Formats: sequence, C-alpha cells, structure tokens
Amino acid sequence: MVSIVGQMLRSAVSSFASALSRLGIRKGDVVLIFAPNSVLFPVSFLSIISLGAIATTVNPLYTVGELKKQALDSGAKLVLTVPDLVPKVSSLNLPIILLAENANKDVSFPTFYDLIKNQSPSEFAPPEINQDDTVALLYSSGTTGASKGVVLTHRNFISVAMMAVQDQDTRGEPPNIFLCFLPMFHIFGLSVITFAQLARGNTVVVMKRFDMEMTLRSIERYRVSYLFVVPPVMIALAKQGKVTKYDLSSLRRLGSGAAPLGKDVMEEVAGIFPQADIVQGYGLTESCGIVSLELPRGASLRQYGSTGNLVSGVEGKVVSVDTLRSLPPNQLGELCFRGPNMMRGYFNNPQATELTIDKEGWLHTGDLGYFNEEGQVFIVDRIKELIKYKGFQVAPAELESVLTSHPEILDAAVVPMEDAEAGEVPVAFVVTRNSSLTEVDVQKFVASQVAPFKRLRRVIFENSIPKTASGKILRRELTNTVKTLRRELSDKVRSKL
Repeated sequence: MVSIVGQMLRSAVSSFASALSRLGIRKGDVVLIFAPNSVLFPVSFLSIISLGAIATTVNPLYTVGELKKQALDSGAKLVLTVPDLVPKVSSLNLPIILLAENANKDVSFPTFYDLIKNQSPSEFAPPEINQDDTVALLYSSGTTGASKGVVLTHRNFISVAMMAVQDQDTRGEPPNIFLCFLPMFHIFGLSVITFAQLARGNTVVVMKRFDMEMTLRSIERYRVSYLFVVPPVMIALAKQGKVTKYDLSSLRRLGSGAAPLGKDVMEEVAGIFPQADIVQGYGLTESCGIVSLELPRGASLRQYGSTGNLVSGVEGKVVSVDTLRSLPPNQLGELCFRGPNMMRGYFNNPQATELTIDKEGWLHTGDLGYFNEEGQVFIVDRIKELIKYKGFQVAPAELESVLTSHPEILDAAVVPMEDAEAGEVPVAFVVTRNSSLTEVDVQKFVASQVAPFKRLRRVIFENSIPKTASGKILRRELTNTVKTLRRELSDKVRSKL
C-alpha cells in the first residue's frame, strides 16, 4: 500500500515529467542537474528517468570550465539548477529550470513550481523503457585520471535498489528513516541512499550539506535509524567523543563507504554509539554504488576493517597485478567484480571500457585488496596510489589509519615523494587539534607501529586535507605540493654549493 507521502512523490514526479515532455525532452535526451541536495533533487532525477531521458549530475563546486566540459561531453539539452548557480550555468547557452520555490526577481527563468502548477499527473504517459536503456551518466571523480562518463542503466539501478536493502528485508525491518547529507550528485547519495531507500518505502531526510550540529539535531528530531557517512565524517564523530546534548538512541546503523576506514576509528565510534551497528560497505560509480556490505555480527566475530561480504547477485575475485591469475584467500591483488549492477561502460570511450571490463565481463576496479576465508572483502588501497620504496609497497591508507589513531590528529593524507636512493618515500599531510605536535613526534608515533620501510620521511602540517565531496582524498593536489616542495629543497641545496 502506497503511503500518502508516496502518493505525493509519485504525483510530483509525474507532473514534472509531463512538464519536461512539453518542453521537448524525449527518450534518450540528457538533462543536467547542477544543484546541491534538496527535496527537489530526487524528484527531478525520477522525473527525468521516467521519461526515458538520461540524467547527468554535476558537483555544484565545479568551475565554469569543468561544468562546460561535462555538459559538452554528455550532450546535455537542459539544465536544472538553483538561483545561486545561474552565473555558472548561463555560459552553457542551454534552457534553464530553477529548482526553487521563488526565483530572484533578477532571474527570468521558470521554476519547478511554475512548471507543475498547471500539470495534471494523469496526463503523463511514459514511453516504453527497457532495463538496458541508459538512465544516468555519472562522471568519475578523476582523482587518478581523466574524468569519464559512467554509463548506468535502469537494470543497474533496479539491481542496487534490491541489493542495498537486502539486509533490512532479511531481518524483516519496518520502514527505516535515513538521513542523507551525502551529495546526491554522487553515486553513494543518489543510488544507495536516495533511490534504493525510497524504492523500499523508507523515509529519506535531506540535508543540503554536512554540519555536525545539524546532523545530531536531525537524528534526534526525525528519529533517524540509519546514517551512511564517508570516512572524514566517521573520523569527526570519533574525535568528538560521547554526545550527551542530543538523544541519539534511535540510531541503529551507522555505515561508512566511498573510501577505506581504519579499524581504530570504527572501534572508537562503536564506543560512542553502543546501540548502533558500525559497519562498512564498498562500491564504485562503475558498480552503481555497491559491491559489498557488512552485516551485523556478534562482537567476538567482528573483523573491523572489512567492507563485508558481496551483496546478492555480485561475483568477485582477486587477480595478480602482474600476471592477472586468480589468487587464493588472504593474498593481495586487484579486486574484480561482475553482476547486474555493473556499468555498461564509459561514455564514448571504448578504449577505457576495454581496459576496465574484460571479455568475460569482469570489471577491474584498480583497487588493491583481498578476501578472507569467510568471503569478507578487505580494501587496502588504490593500485596506482601505492608508494614504491626500494621495491617494497607502502599503502597510503594504512599509514593514514595509523596517523588518525593519534588523539591529537584530526585528519591525514599520505602521498609519495620522489627520492634518488629509494625511488619514492612516504610524506604525510596532517591536520592537528591545535596541539604542539612536532614533525618528529608524528614520525616517532608512526615508526613505533610500522615496518622501517613504511616510516614517514616528511610531515607537513595543514589546516585541512583537500577532498572530493564523497570524501576521497585529492592526492594529485597533495602530490603537486610535494613536487613543489622537493624542487624548492633542491634549489636551496644547489644555492649552498
């Protein structure tokens, strides 16, 4: 039975889809959504795809140049945005619809509410849509290469809508309440949280962006039962300690995804939220957001650091980085997966597609990891981000986990620096809690917990670590900083000679 809220959602989607159709949007056309989170974001997405059209989403922080590049590459015909972002969008020379109730008097564009005012939901007649039809073009973050359009189909989203809620259905849970501050332009917020949970009949409370105080207040006010976050938020929760100002007793599940999370952080958060299961999941844009999910297990069976078991319908294997031969449990290699949620390929990029999806349909993730004997997935790092020290492999994520376990370190990132003798050495960028920590203090702390070849050669203190909206570290920015630093050091040495 559809709830009153569900009927309102369906009515809004049908009305807006009908309005888009009247504007000339047809099956296969691309509509660009350039906006922060709001209730109108999922309504817009569902309206677009119900027409058989294709949605492409863009980070609101993108520059005009980045926005233009995606608009041109995707072939967008219409833009949905908010008044504050109109100056960026205007240069695209595309029709604009504002996702706002009241537009600025200086902005002469129709709003969502203007368009649905005289639309009847019953007038909307959706075209025939197949599961193989494209539903979205979501662009990869580009942190390890050029940004590429990931082609996702209706089958991909339908599959994830079942995979991401399987644990709730297995336990026969009633409708849950999710809080979503993760960006809906990103696959995690769009597919796993918003689309999948709405499909199950769960409630999604929408926040424009993450704010610690607002998050805690919202959990209390709306009796939020599920909260999915990214590692930086989980670290912030760990550092804040026990919360007594708000009633957070409704929270039953706290999950992390988008990047590896250290065991120490998870254990700290588990101590702060004893009534909640603290779990991890793993997915990619190319897998429509999900591959594995950790299910609640007894305390004695917990293996913090695992991202859980493969969700139903997904196959996995680990292959040697050098030989591509399949490896047994507990051996590191590249993680590969296949299933109905895997992308069709990269948009207009057959070469990149062939390098990622092999002839047997296995998607090669570029992630280094392993399965244990129980089939649990462990992510170690990105293969391309491994630091090669005298032939030894150093995983930045491992050192970052050690660093953030220090009570005075709020955040950290590790990148390589070229070295004439070793090839590469690890360098850490660290954000501290207004402490008197020195470079030597940090180096000693790490050295006491890792093998000699993993020790930090430099520590750089910063006010913040640059990251994408999904919480992934922008390592290229930090690597460029290290290159500049190395050149400056080399210049100083030469000037002294």
